[in-house]
This record gives sequence, structure tokens and C-alpha cells, in this order.
Amino acid sequence: MSKIWQKRPPYAENGMTIGLYGGSFNPPHSGHRHVATTALHRLGLDRIWCMVTPGNPLKNSSNLQSLQSRMQAVANIMSHPRLDVTGFETNSGCQTSAETVTWLTDRYPGIRFIWIMGADNLENFHQWYDWQHIVASLPIAIVDRPGHTMRSVNGRAALVMARHRLQEYDAASLIQRKAPAWIYLHGPRTSLSSTTIRTGKP
Repeated sequence: MSKIWQKRPPYAENGMTIGLYGGSFNPPHSGHRHVATTALHRLGLDRIWCMVTPGNPLKNSSNLQSLQSRMQAVANIMSHPRLDVTGFETNSGCQTSAETVTWLTDRYPGIRFIWIMGADNLENFHQWYDWQHIVASLPIAIVDRPGHTMRSVNGRAALVMARHRLQEYDAASLIQRKAPAWIYLHGPRTSLSSTTIRTGKP
């Protein structure tokens, strides 16, 4: 069962490899769990921190559920002993993913972090604040999502990062690579999205 860490990052020991999987999770669904478990097993990670964010500046937050309710919902969906749920960003002072990356790498120099995203987020990754800092700081794993494969790999961010992309058969080596390095992971996919669930529209 996933453990919830509301006000601080989950427990970690030096030498561990940890995936960072952030999002508003409004609401969480099996597609989120698919991304997390695919990255966990394909990359050989010790743990994944599911970082439930206060909000997403690229999305409408008018219907955003409370942080605590979203964290509990994420824990219910993930339900895995190596998937931790945390809302520490609310208390860290970090307002962007780039700031979160700096905050974590400064405080945990002995931890090997990997940034994890679904392919839908890769499409608009170039719109994130200081996204190049994330690319330069951590290896990145992208997990395929239906309807986003071609748009994501041909998007602005993917094209800028193209020369740093690893072949999928090298997935297990990503945790040893220095940034910039990224990989696109294919496999069984789910078309669920939080927007579809909220609105009831495909």
C-alpha cells in the first residue's frame, strides 16, 4: 500500500534511485498508475514519489479538489509498497517543477532522481517554466499514452532534446546516465485522462 507523506518528502537513503512523478491528479486514475508502475519496473527504480501539486499553472484550477483529498485518492489508486505519495511542495516554497528539482537535488545529494512524465505532458513540456533546467538536471523517462505518441515525440521539447534520447532497449541504464538523457517507454496503454473523468467528455 502506498504511504502518504503530506508535509515533507518521503524517507530515502543515500544510494537510492527515485522517480519523481508530479501532477495535480485531479482526479487520479489507472492511467497515472500505469505510468508510475511502468517507470518503476522498466527503469529498475527503488521507489517513485508521486508528488501531488497544489495546482497546475497550465490548467484551470477552479474545480481543483483539496490537496489532502487528492493525496488520499492517489494513494488508493497507486496502492503499491514502492509508490509513495507526497504533498511536500506545498510547504517547500517551490512554485514550479524546476524549483522542486533544485530543492530536492540540493537537499539529497546522495539520491539519484529520475523525472517521470506521461507522453501527454511531453507535448506541452516546452511551456513549463524553465523546463530546460529540468532537462539539464535529471534524466527523464516518458511513458507512452494513447493519442499522444506522434505529437509528443514531434513536439518542440522532444525535438530540442532529440540528440540526448536513448534507445528503449537501454531503459535500465537511464539511472546511471548523467543529464541530459531521456527515454520514451512504450507498452500497454490506457486512454483514461483526468479531464475525461471530470467532464465526462472524451
